[in-house]
Parts: sequence; structure tokens; C-alpha cells
Amino acid sequence: MMSKFFAEAIGTFALCFIGAGAICIATMEGAGYEGLLGIAMAHGLVLSIGVSAVMNISGAHFNPAVTVIMLITKRIDVSGAIQYIVAQLAGGIVAGLLIFVIFGDMTVGGGSEAPKVVAECALGTPAYNGKTMSMGMAILIEVCLTFLLVFAIFGTAVDPRAPKIGGFGIGLAVAADILMGGPLTGASMNPARTFGPGVVAFFTGNHNEFWSQQAVYWIGPIIGAVIAGLIYDKVLMERKTA
Repeated sequence: MMSKFFAEAIGTFALCFIGAGAICIATMEGAGYEGLLGIAMAHGLVLSIGVSAVMNISGAHFNPAVTVIMLITKRIDVSGAIQYIVAQLAGGIVAGLLIFVIFGDMTVGGGSEAPKVVAECALGTPAYNGKTMSMGMAILIEVCLTFLLVFAIFGTAVDPRAPKIGGFGIGLAVAADILMGGPLTGASMNPARTFGPGVVAFFTGNHNEFWSQQAVYWIGPIIGAVIAGLIYDKVLMERKTA
């Protein structure tokens, strides 16, 4: 179990570190919507690599929502699921701490009077604008995005008939989701991706809305994962005949 714990922690660390770091870089360079492609590719590529590297060790969940549906479909037990989620959150927090160390003193555009990068993007934490979007709408968006991600996970990694493409399909699903949902909710699809950098951003004074938005990034991804996983597992998965 220890090897699985570390595999989950390292994989989630990589996703949060590269993903949040790409957002910080785009913010530092003053990139607007045109920076979205780079952010999407950073998330997708690192996830493809991470999943391919450890999928034969832990299954490469890197996401509490994925672990929940694996628990529901009896692919992991309760004790293992708890350890997985702890590892995922720990990996995300370590990534958030390193992002703060690296970008803490950097400013947008490099000007001495410019705002701090970490304050402008909340350490790369996915967030939604509560003034223009309701919590219910943000949850719905995360449900839809996570549904597509988890459907891809089952179709390309869980199903025994899946093509042998490693984590490539999963990474592409994340990249595609970010291209659509990134400007809306940050396209987290992953409670650990939001919690790790977000809790560090909150305690360093860079994300005051962190706790008020947390529900969106747990409820939405878990609901989306459960719906997608149950549909695939109960309807599309091949059944063995006696």
C-alpha cells in the first residue's frame, strides 16, 4: 500500500505543480485567453505522463472523485480509498507550497509596482466568479466536465478492452475540458487540484474566497464521476459469461 500511496501523492503533485505553475506563468506574462491553450496542454501532458508512469502501481487516480467512483464500483476498498484521498490531498498541498516559494515574489509583467502573480491567480487555483455565475451553475459545469473525463478514464484505462495508449486519452480529455471550461470554473474536475494550491493560497492571503467555493469543487466532480462511472460500468462494460 505504501507504494500506491506514494504513486498517488507524486502523480497528484505533478498535476498540481505543472498545472498551477502554467497558470502562474500565463499570469506573469499577462497572457489572456490566448494563454488558455498552453494551460490546457500543460495539464493534459503532465497527466498523460503521470498516468502512464504509475497506472500499473496504483491505477493512477490522482483525483478524489475518481477514487470515489472506483470505491462505488468495488475496484478499491474503503481503507484504500481513504489512503488514496489523503495521498492526493497531500501531493496537492506540497505542490501549492512549492508554487508559492517559486512565484511568491514575482509580479505581473515584472514591474516593481505591479500586482503579485500569486495574488492575481490565487496560486493557480481553479475558481469561478461568484458575481457573474451562481454556485449551482458552477457545480453543473464541473459535473459535465468531470463526466467526460471519467468516461474517458473508464473507456481508455478501466475497460479490459481499452486501447493500449497509456494515459494519452485521459490527458487529452483534461486538455479538451480546460479549453471549454477553464474560463468559467477553472475546469478543475478534481477536488485535490483545487484544494492543494487553494489551501496554501488561502493561508498566504492570496485566495480569500477559497472556503466559500470549496463545495463546488467537491460536489461537482464527485457527481460527474459517479454518473459517468456507473453508466460505463453498468451499461457499457462487457460482462463475462459463464
